[in-house]
Amino acid sequence: MKIGEILRSGTFSVSFEFFPPKTEEGERELFETIRNLEHISPTFVSVTYGAGGSTRDRTKRVVEKIHRETNLTVMAHLTCIAHSKQEILNILEEYRNIGIENILALRGDMPKNLEPPADACKYAYELVMLIRENFKEAFSIGVASYPEGHPESPNMEWEIRYFKKKVSAGADFSITQMFFVNEYYYRFVELCQKEGVYIPIIPGIMPITNFKQVSKFASMCGATIPDELIKKLEPYADNQEETTKIGVEFAIRQCEDLLENGVPGLHFYTLNKSKATIQIYEAIKDRIEALRKVEL
Repeated sequence: MKIGEILRSGTFSVSFEFFPPKTEEGERELFETIRNLEHISPTFVSVTYGAGGSTRDRTKRVVEKIHRETNLTVMAHLTCIAHSKQEILNILEEYRNIGIENILALRGDMPKNLEPPADACKYAYELVMLIRENFKEAFSIGVASYPEGHPESPNMEWEIRYFKKKVSAGADFSITQMFFVNEYYYRFVELCQKEGVYIPIIPGIMPITNFKQVSKFASMCGATIPDELIKKLEPYADNQEETTKIGVEFAIRQCEDLLENGVPGLHFYTLNKSKATIQIYEAIKDRIEALRKVEL
């Protein structure tokens, strides 16, 4: 099913993001996670993308396996900066032949020691245009959004301008970068609507189970971790059980507030683990199931 059509129908979305493992054991653990989460009946799941040859192939293999061996709707991430346009078209043709109908169109970062091809799409909106020009409505296209601004954006005016370009090029919906302060999300949506942008913008939720790891992610993408949360987590930096407990409790409160404010869905960055995500879902399940029943 096409995610854009599902969201346009008003269906509340619950979705999960995975990354392609590097080993057979990692892949086994990933599909165990998928089985653990499948009972939630997610609207879709997504698989991240590495631009290098081996990581690219792992993404395709995992996407195809989820598509063939489960009943889940799967979305393939696709970055463009390291590929020629013909390479992108070949990848998309492969996905269409498999039966994949959903793409998350991203610029991505150049792998080290590589130069972008001369005709590479330099921005995500160019990738969206390339998909629409060559595949029309064969794919539902999602794009990324950055409630606190992309690390390369000088200000939010610039951020909204480029986000609007992605929407004008044909994006159906967006998933945000992880954030921990909901006010940034609400402000971003408000700024978009002032510019006439009304596509569904799904909040990206990162349960904190490893403080050092998430702090690194947050630093890279410019996401603010509240001081109050940092103070709670720092004493337990080497205690994963206590870190997970604090992180899950925070994510539950964050999701409850987002639900109260009418978000179109929740997208969980799982890091290929299911325990924390299930704990969060169980705590807010009644509210989500009520929303889904209303839409039915």
